[in-house]
Amino acid sequence: MSACAASWEHFSHDADIGLIGIGPTKAEAFRQTAIALTAVVTEVEKVRPLTPVPIVCRAATDDLLLVEWLNALIFEMSVRSMLFGDFAVQISGGELRATASGERVDRERHEPAVEIKGATLTALRVEPVPAGWRAQCVVDV
Repeated sequence: MSACAASWEHFSHDADIGLIGIGPTKAEAFRQTAIALTAVVTEVEKVRPLTPVPIVCRAATDDLLLVEWLNALIFEMSVRSMLFGDFAVQISGGELRATASGERVDRERHEPAVEIKGATLTALRVEPVPAGWRAQCVVDV
């Protein structure tokens, strides 16, 4: 059985937006969900990975770890006025260690569509799928 291809997508949920990340590993699924988060705001390809920002999260379950991860990214985006275009993610024993790489928001080039308020527990799921992992969550915009 071959590993599943890494990918992300959005799904509609009332006035909010759902994020899905799929990957051959749990860490890659979380990485893809982070890319989907950026894609809510702007075209990911427009974000240059110039400045690395370390992020560490801990949670008792994979589901809650996903919410912590996304909320940590949303916090860093807000306080640093940054967008992130790439992510290196490691997960072990309920702890996520990552580097989010991005740049300060350039309103003309990035054309930010919305501001994300936070990740929610709605439709929250982290689960194994054939040949990999799927992570999903709804974010409040």
